[in-house]
Amino acid sequence: MEVGLVGLGKMGFNLALNILSHGHRVVAYNRSPEKVRAAEREGVIGAYSLRELAERLTSPRVVWLMVPAGDAVDEMLHGLTPFLSQGDIIIDGGNSHYEDSMRRHDALKEKELKFADVGTSGGVEGARHGICAMVGAEPEVFNAIEPLLRDISVERGYLHIGPVGSGHFTKMVHNGIEYGMLQAMGEGFELLARGPFDLDFAAVAHVWNHGSVIRGWLMGLMEQAFRKDRRLEGIRGVVHSSGEGLWAIKAALDLGVPAPIIAGSLFVRYRSEQEDSFAGKVVAALRREFGGHPVEPTGDAGRNRP
Repeated sequence: MEVGLVGLGKMGFNLALNILSHGHRVVAYNRSPEKVRAAEREGVIGAYSLRELAERLTSPRVVWLMVPAGDAVDEMLHGLTPFLSQGDIIIDGGNSHYEDSMRRHDALKEKELKFADVGTSGGVEGARHGICAMVGAEPEVFNAIEPLLRDISVERGYLHIGPVGSGHFTKMVHNGIEYGMLQAMGEGFELLARGPFDLDFAAVAHVWNHGSVIRGWLMGLMEQAFRKDRRLEGIRGVVHSSGEGLWAIKAALDLGVPAPIIAGSLFVRYRSEQEDSFAGKVVAALRREFGGHPVEPTGDAGRNRP
């Protein structure tokens, strides 16, 4: 297949390499030309305008957007659609709000363009080596892009969730669950840190990840983070909210679904911006490990006391 990729941030760049490694032709555009040139060095075909991106693709085109949620998506669609043709498919693989995806689908349908919302999980490593994809699309659109999804996803790691909007709705709930899981891990390791024993947290995470009920990918990343900085003294416990947790809580309120764990984890993120805590450090370190999210260094970033 041919794929046009718009957005070469941490996720988009690695996704381009993932798609390319499976034998697909990738044409990529980014507002910063330096990132386009970096992608070209990896074998991606660069485009330095949205017009050029469209011209380098054969109809029916498939264009995958990996840009931040909100106005950035609408701006890209506004700039891109004049160069597309009837039957072309636009995929939004970012963390857009599901209602925005439904609105965009309806607007694009009036222009005879097709749309799919693909909630994309797996972090930076997943983008490069195999994503988990939650797909909202009309059946014929899903059928058209399924060969691509099969190639770039982990085994059994993609699903046609339902109509447009359902992919991003499911990803929103997924991220709400993620908020709660990260917070539970942060609180647990803070309890260990305040306890009466001088523990090796990397070793604890390692043993917990072998046969225990709480084993999993996040626990492996937790071990990895502690091996880099055994007391996380190089970072502050500031954990920013990227939006999906708030959307999930609003949906829970609208639907009358009790979600105290997700709500509590969101409020703790707000609190983390006001004061430091070890739990915040744990969650910040985990988010850096799986998603490449930035952390805020402390004044003693070069020190690593026991």
